[in-house]
Amino acid sequence: MMSAPRPKTIILWLRRDLRLADNPALQAAVAEAERLVPLYIHAPAEESPWTPGAASHWWLHWSLTALEQRLRELGSRLWIGQGESLAVLRQVIAATGAQGLHWNRLYDPTTRARDAQIKQALRADGLTVTSHPGTLLFEPWEIATGSGEPYRVFTPFWRRATTRLATLNALPTPTALPPAPTPLDPIGIADLGLLPRIPWDGSLRATWTPGEDAANARTAHFLSESLHRYGHDRDRPDHDGTSRLSAHLHFGEISPRRLLSMVRDTLGDPCAEPAEPFMRELGWREFAHHLIYHFGHTTDAPLDPRFAALPWREQNAEALLAAWQRGATGIPLVDAGMRQLWHTGWMHNRVRMVVASFLTKNLRLPWQAGTRWFWDTLVDADLASNTLGWQWSAGCGADAAPYFRIFNPVLQGERFDPRGVYVRHWCPELARLPDRFIHQPWAAPAAVLRAADVQLGIDYPAPVVDLKESRAAALAAYEVIKTQRV
Repeated sequence: MMSAPRPKTIILWLRRDLRLADNPALQAAVAEAERLVPLYIHAPAEESPWTPGAASHWWLHWSLTALEQRLRELGSRLWIGQGESLAVLRQVIAATGAQGLHWNRLYDPTTRARDAQIKQALRADGLTVTSHPGTLLFEPWEIATGSGEPYRVFTPFWRRATTRLATLNALPTPTALPPAPTPLDPIGIADLGLLPRIPWDGSLRATWTPGEDAANARTAHFLSESLHRYGHDRDRPDHDGTSRLSAHLHFGEISPRRLLSMVRDTLGDPCAEPAEPFMRELGWREFAHHLIYHFGHTTDAPLDPRFAALPWREQNAEALLAAWQRGATGIPLVDAGMRQLWHTGWMHNRVRMVVASFLTKNLRLPWQAGTRWFWDTLVDADLASNTLGWQWSAGCGADAAPYFRIFNPVLQGERFDPRGVYVRHWCPELARLPDRFIHQPWAAPAAVLRAADVQLGIDYPAPVVDLKESRAAALAAYEVIKTQRV
C-alpha cells in the first residue's frame, strides 16, 4: 500500500521583516506551501561587532509578540529558534521535511556574508532557497550613476530613484495562511531574554507600541494629521511634527513600498508638496543602505580616508564622553536630546544632528563613540542610517556636512525651540529661566539665576567646554587634514 504524499512544507525565515503586508518572501512562500513554517532565529552573535543593543532587544520582544498574535489570527504560528542560524535551519528542515526556504534580503556587511554562506550550504543540501527584495524601495545595485558606479551624493541618487517610484506597488496582506507544523521543542519569545532583568523600560513602554498594527496606525495618523506641515515642523523638537516611523521601518513592521502607497492614496503625487519632504527622508534611508552595501567598511572607518588622521581629543576624553552620554554637558539643547534618548530610546532628528556635531566638533571625540552609544540606546538603531548620520555630522562621509559646518547649539535652540518647550521638558531644573537664557544659562545675570533657582555647577552643570573656543580648536584640527592627499 502506497503512503500518502508528504505535504509541501516551506520555511519563511523572518528577520527584519516582522509583518504580513507587502512581504515578498511571505507571498512567495504562501504561493507554494501546503504547510508553512514562519521562523524567527535569535542569533545576535552573528551580527557582531554590531550585536543589537538593549533598546533594540526591547522593541524586538514586543514586535515578535505582535507578529505571533497576527499569525495565529490567520491560522498559523511563529516558530522561534536560538543559536547558529544555519544549524537551526537544518534542525527545522529535518523536523519538518521542508523542501524550500524564503527570506527577504538584508544589506549590512555581516548579515550579507552570513546569508550567502547559508544559501550556498543549504542549496548544497538540496534545498530550494530563494531571497527577495523586501526591505527597500530599490535594491542597492539598481540605482547607479551613468557609468554604473554607486552614488556618493544624495541629491542625484534620489533624483534618479524618483523617476522609478511610479513602478512600485505594495503587495496585499494574506487573508489566510497554510497551517504550521507543531514544533518538536517549542521555544517561547520570553525564552530569548530580550526584556531587561531590571525594569528600566517603563518610559519605553509609555512611549512606543511595537508591531505591524501600531505601525499602520501611526502612519495613518501621521498622514492625516501631520504630513501637510511636515516640511516645517520636522525641524521643531518642541512640536510633534515627525512621523516617528523609524523603528517600525527598521524592524520591517511596515515597508517603504507600503508607505509610498499610503502617501499616494492620501495625496496623489508623492514627489509634490506636501509629501516631497517626507519622501526625501525615505530616500535618505534608501541612500544609507545604498552606501553600506557598496562601502561596507564605513561602519567603522570614514568614507573620506583623510579623516583617519584627524587628531581627536585625548585629554579628559573619557569624562567628556560620559557627560555627553548622561546629558550633563551644561549645554541645554544637547542635554535635552541625550536625556530624551535615554528615557525614550529615541531622539528628534534635528537634535540628533546637534548632539552629533557637539560630540565630534566641540568635544572633538571620535564619531565612532557616538555611533556605539546610539546603537545601544536607540529603539530605531539601524546600522546603515546610524553610519550615514554620524559620518555626515563628522564631515567624513558621503554627502557630508562640510568640515567647517559646526552646529551652534545655542543658535539651533533659539531657532527651533524658541520658547524652550523641549529643553524645559527634558531639563526641568532650568524650567524657570526666561526664554532669553533657556539655551545659554551661563549668560544669565546672577539675579536671574537666583530667581530661577538655578546654581550652575550645582543644580545644572556649567558648560564642559566653551563653545567659541572649542569651535576654533575643531577648525584647527580639520585644517591639519583637509589638504591631505590619499
